Amino acid sequence: MSRYRLLPTPAHEAMLRDHCAHARYVWNLAVEQYSHWHPGRKSAPGYLEQSRQLTGARAQYPWLAAGSQMVQQQALRDFAQAMAAFFDPGNPAGRPSWRKAGRNEGFRVVDVKPRHVRRLSRKTGAVWIPKVGWVRFRWSRPVPQSAKSYRVTMDRAGRWHIAFVVIPDPVPAPGNGKVVGIDRGVAVSAALSTGEMLNAPRLDPGRQRRLKLLQRRLGRRKRGSSRRAHVKRSIARLKARETDTRKDWAEKVTTDVARRFDMIRIEMLHIADMTRTASGTTAAPGRNVRQKSGLNREILRAGWGLLLRRLEEKAPDRVEKVSPAFTSQRCSACGHVSAESRKSQALFRCVACNFTLNADVNAARNIAAGHAVTARGGVRDAGPVNREPQLLLQTA
Repeated sequence: MSRYRLLPTPAHEAMLRDHCAHARYVWNLAVEQYSHWHPGRKSAPGYLEQSRQLTGARAQYPWLAAGSQMVQQQALRDFAQAMAAFFDPGNPAGRPSWRKAGRNEGFRVVDVKPRHVRRLSRKTGAVWIPKVGWVRFRWSRPVPQSAKSYRVTMDRAGRWHIAFVVIPDPVPAPGNGKVVGIDRGVAVSAALSTGEMLNAPRLDPGRQRRLKLLQRRLGRRKRGSSRRAHVKRSIARLKARETDTRKDWAEKVTTDVARRFDMIRIEMLHIADMTRTASGTTAAPGRNVRQKSGLNREILRAGWGLLLRRLEEKAPDRVEKVSPAFTSQRCSACGHVSAESRKSQALFRCVACNFTLNADVNAARNIAAGHAVTARGGVRDAGPVNREPQLLLQTA
């Protein structure tokens, strides 16, 4: 998917917001229809029936008819695809939920022809949007000629983007037979078995202080006031900057890794479970809630999921997930497994052979070798290593 920064005029922006509102309204109506369905009741209306209902609604409500029928129908089609993915047992997609104003704003346009995109200058292009007209965007790279649809989105910072839907070609394998292991962590975002330590970029100290100041200021503002909205936009700009730098880092790292190695092995982590809240319930409140919340934020800022997703997209069939069980306690030199070998967060010193290495790099080497240690301390493919010898039963 090729994304570009959209540059709408104030008049264009007002019409784009109307398109987003119409798409959100139609989507939420579809969600409401499915929320009333339960087993034993007649099935909820499908895409064709909802399209007929949309035609009747447009005839009854002029404000809905003023919008683009393509945008509204595509919202229904997107919802139908989301429901199909939800009911697909091989797809881990969640159930489609409500869309909120100011969050996940956007709409999709299909049947895009080459004449709908033109280049105006070296750094500026224009795209035709139904009921809006020609809207300029930054021509940061050539627009794919095979694009048949695009999606216009607005983030919380108020920035508009247009993304042309094109599946990019995967990064070709170098053919050198090299294997790399990647260990993901909090202190070090990604440690490679080659010894490279990669850290996702964060906001600089000055911007971090400003973010904390704005967050405290937000708590003093009255809900619904214009001052509160202004502070929220300022916070959104800072967080958008951090998100953009993290995405740029992930794109560069994954492209570099996919170009250098034939096989990429990475530890399999259940991030959703790891970042689950510890607040508990009123009857059984959780413990160390603030500490767990801080850990969850650091995990999400490290970009673990984004790193794995982009690797799988750029190097399909070359990414292998390895169980992380005991990879941080196993010596990559002799294979001995002991929790005492992990001296600290950054130091690994084997108690058997006195091999010393950075703890994250040692775990990455175990991942590169494909070692998954069982709960009893043995290697899955090599048999147990830390067990007492068992006497063989002799038959008389």
